[in-house]
Amino acid sequence: MLFRNGRESDNIEDRRDEGGGGGFGGFGGGRSIGVGTIVIALVAMYFGIDPRVVLDTAGVTQQRPPAEAAHRAAPRSAAENELARFSSMVLADTEDTWGALFKEAGGRYDQPRMVLYTGATRSGCGVGQAAMGPFYCPADQKVYLDLSFFNELKDRFRAPGDFAQAYVIAHEVGHHVQNLLGISEKVQRARERVSERQGNQLSVRLELQADCLAGVWAHHADRARHVLEAGDVEEALGAATAIGDDRLQEQSQGRVVPDSFTHGSSAQRVRWFRIGLEKGALKSCDTFNTAKL
Repeated sequence: MLFRNGRESDNIEDRRDEGGGGGFGGFGGGRSIGVGTIVIALVAMYFGIDPRVVLDTAGVTQQRPPAEAAHRAAPRSAAENELARFSSMVLADTEDTWGALFKEAGGRYDQPRMVLYTGATRSGCGVGQAAMGPFYCPADQKVYLDLSFFNELKDRFRAPGDFAQAYVIAHEVGHHVQNLLGISEKVQRARERVSERQGNQLSVRLELQADCLAGVWAHHADRARHVLEAGDVEEALGAATAIGDDRLQEQSQGRVVPDSFTHGSSAQRVRWFRIGLEKGALKSCDTFNTAKL
């Protein structure tokens, strides 16, 4: 990707020096599960994350005084600092794009903040864990990102490249757009009235729309600032393919259970990102009123 103006976002909270879970309290020496963990587990269910990931990792979170956590924090590598800078530039570009689109539609875009952390951190939705991957919390309107996820994306999911990383951030910002438009709240209310299977289907449509909104960002960012280079789109499609529910289920349990999908299949995620990228219009991302996902 090419960011010609090199602008970094002012909406970055760098908490990496806090360490993995330092100073949270309420964990009883690191073994009990606190109220915050239960809250984030419920929110994780809403966004399609297996709550067992949160509950399993919370039990080994060690309470550590903040000063000691900072003292033990490892020096940041040049590669990590570059990832932080790149993430900040991606966020800045989403601010420019969505700010212009909201203004064009007669509205105002309230910019989200992005929290960079290591291991675990507080959020408006409870305690966020790196094992959950990047996530958006509607309660505080922040995107949470442990930069080590990008290494996992490259090594575990075989989806390398800077635009693959940008796609991940843009997807989470897509959830912020959904929150501002009231879509997330409507889906949450609808999920409370239906079965688990139907709730999963609503989650899939919400996630696929966020993929489409990531494509809308890429469309307008490239048209306005020519940020895309050769191979960038393929990197994003590779990431979308790698984190499809069918691919992840096949890898983890050796079988695919479509009724349990919460994010969509690899093909669906690729399709909706492409739609957003090619059309560049919010109306093209209506995943809730289409028979074909």
